[in-house]
Amino acid sequence: MKVAWAGSRHAVDVADRMARLVASDPVFRKDNRTMLSRKDLLKDTLRKAAHAWKRIVELRLTEEEANLLRLYVDQPGYVDLHWGMFVPAIKGQGTEQQQQKWLPLAYKFQIIGCYAQTELGHGSNVQGLETTATFDPKTDEFVIHSPTLTSSKWWPGGLGKASTHAVVYARLITEGKDYGIHGFIVQLRSLEDHSPLPGVTLGDIGGKFGSGAYNSMDNGVLRFDHVRIPRDQMLMRLSQVTREGKYVHSDVPKQLLYGTMVFVRQSIVADASKALSRAVCIAVRYSAIRKQFGSQDGGPETQVLNYKTQQSRLFPLLASAYAFRFVGDWLNWLYTDVTQKLEAKDFSTLQEAHACTAGLKAVTTSATADAIEECRKLCGGHGYLNSSGLPELFAVYVPACTYEGDNVVLLLQVARILMKTVSQLASGKQPVGTMAYMGRVQYLMQSKCAVNRAEDWLNPAAIQEAFEARALRMAVNCAQNVNQAASQEDGFYERSPDLLEAAVAHIQLIIVTKFIEKVQQDIPGHGVKEQLQNLCNVYALYILHKHLGDFLATGCITPKQGALANEQLGKLYTQVRPNAVALVDAFNYTDHYLGSVLGRYDGNVYPALYEEAWKDPLNETVVPEGYHQYLRPLLKQQLLSARL
Repeated sequence: MKVAWAGSRHAVDVADRMARLVASDPVFRKDNRTMLSRKDLLKDTLRKAAHAWKRIVELRLTEEEANLLRLYVDQPGYVDLHWGMFVPAIKGQGTEQQQQKWLPLAYKFQIIGCYAQTELGHGSNVQGLETTATFDPKTDEFVIHSPTLTSSKWWPGGLGKASTHAVVYARLITEGKDYGIHGFIVQLRSLEDHSPLPGVTLGDIGGKFGSGAYNSMDNGVLRFDHVRIPRDQMLMRLSQVTREGKYVHSDVPKQLLYGTMVFVRQSIVADASKALSRAVCIAVRYSAIRKQFGSQDGGPETQVLNYKTQQSRLFPLLASAYAFRFVGDWLNWLYTDVTQKLEAKDFSTLQEAHACTAGLKAVTTSATADAIEECRKLCGGHGYLNSSGLPELFAVYVPACTYEGDNVVLLLQVARILMKTVSQLASGKQPVGTMAYMGRVQYLMQSKCAVNRAEDWLNPAAIQEAFEARALRMAVNCAQNVNQAASQEDGFYERSPDLLEAAVAHIQLIIVTKFIEKVQQDIPGHGVKEQLQNLCNVYALYILHKHLGDFLATGCITPKQGALANEQLGKLYTQVRPNAVALVDAFNYTDHYLGSVLGRYDGNVYPALYEEAWKDPLNETVVPEGYHQYLRPLLKQQLLSARL
């Protein structure tokens, strides 16, 4: 099963080597993380980041190995934004000269960068940002300024305490005209003593949800008081300001910016798969260990994993973890394909790629956040303990639903593209890529599902057509309703809840399609293809069951066919059950990375729970601090009152 999950044997070996390297290093311990104060947690994060860099240099790790090592350290910190946002921004938006100047410094950690876009008053509406960058031709400088409280940069990771530099997004103003949002490289702190530079006010925005979790990240606040930077620190790959203050566009198409966006969002989808698979691994393993009820005559109790109620809640999440992994792999391919096309000035697939990345980011992150919480509940009361690993995992992951684009806003962007595509169908323009199915509008609007027996739902063609018909009919219905409004914008505003559902239907079709395509490939390993087929069917039929109202309301299937799908889904759970533990073992996570006493590989759950309890700082003393000051006087007073 390892090959099925991790891909090539090389990838499996590298991942396994890096995971074990981290797990064996005492500096990377994390079992006490939820007990640390905020100050100690940040110091621990700085120490781990420095040690990771030391090991990367000492071992001469490749970029692939270094990325995996940072992954398995598993602690949010400034390096995530340095490598994930600061460096890509300079690569994507900087000129060759700017890249030659700044990237070597960033690659060697001679500077530490962050990505300062979101403000106190604006996040998703990037065009509404208030920070200004006004060009002063007298000095050949930009003046970076925060004119209001709400223009304060707010949330950038790494900004609070670590970063020396930032890519700052501000309104470019030159010759009295506002040219909108542009990126600027701004130094924030001294490279000698790390103190803020003149005119720069910055700090941490405070504690966040959960113990440990994302509190290891120094999310920051930043204000500028007329800070001057050289003109050449404006990122000028797409546009520039001349020495005289003239704003000019370069010959580089602005669409190239989408390459960076696709890269970031495909990374987020891959992260969704990792987070969900960790939660599912914990829940499946613990459900195989935990026994409750089932015995009427004093015999052994039943494994929780054998209960159909547990399977119906857990196995769709297991299938989703695999589904998100495979669609993430496909997105990685899409990134390469889009980048090559953009370099060749071929923008034909750009709109479709934007819809894919925006929609998949929204659907996978929302589903993963919900699934982690469901896994916590599937572990009963013990899932609420920090030592289960699930509360911290949820608290670390849930920000993904809002960073890099709020999920509702992203789905509405997908909906706009769907509406545009539907409007072009009458002209004969053929949709491409994942929207190609919309070109068969006449057939799909009239098609009838051919399922007559429960097992007919095991036919990939039947599943594919049902999902295509649902997505298309929902999009067409929305387009018709929008067109009936006084204006397109009024219609879009009034029908936005329906448009969200249409966008979700389209994205779920993509996920199902990519899962089906993966299963149809030649997959090595005895029985692996059969197990992936089962999971693919579980995922598709679970989505059908969850959104049955959509399938019925659009006439894609009949109520009888919906009942047959549910019947087949129950049968699939029975087939998945014998291999459930093997399917999560295939994720190949070390106990260190999993970070859960409930999900231990050896299944030795209860001694581990007992041992972890005694590690809590409250148990360092038998009698609690405060006993003599608060408890003892209270108890003595009660005793005296009782005698009276």
